[in-house]
Amino acid sequence: MQAISSASDWEDSILKFSDSAARKVKSLKDEEGNDNLKLRVYITGGGCAGFSYGFSFDEAIKEDDTVIAKEGVVLLVDPMSAQYLAGSEIDYTEGIQGARFVVHNPNADSTCGCGSSFSI
Repeated sequence: MQAISSASDWEDSILKFSDSAARKVKSLKDEEGNDNLKLRVYITGGGCAGFSYGFSFDEAIKEDDTVIAKEGVVLLVDPMSAQYLAGSEIDYTEGIQGARFVVHNPNADSTCGCGSSFSI
């Protein structure tokens, strides 16, 4: 497990987590009443552009997960997904398309119109 918790580690981490995303995850954890929930971010094959982003809550940390903590929220990333997410930022937005988590991925060559899938 690679743990990232200090401010300097955070700036150098493979993945950034915006303040709005951290606040939303904390709010969702509070609604569930489960402080053990962690947000898992992962990549799967599929979607109109080739790869899709996935988000789920998980209580377990796997041995090979990268663990990123910010503002009392823990983000988990498996090794396969980490290679595609390197340098990305997880954000939470509310707008015309609704409220959702968004991945700003500098590695993506193209994305679909809704932003939920990408190609490299």
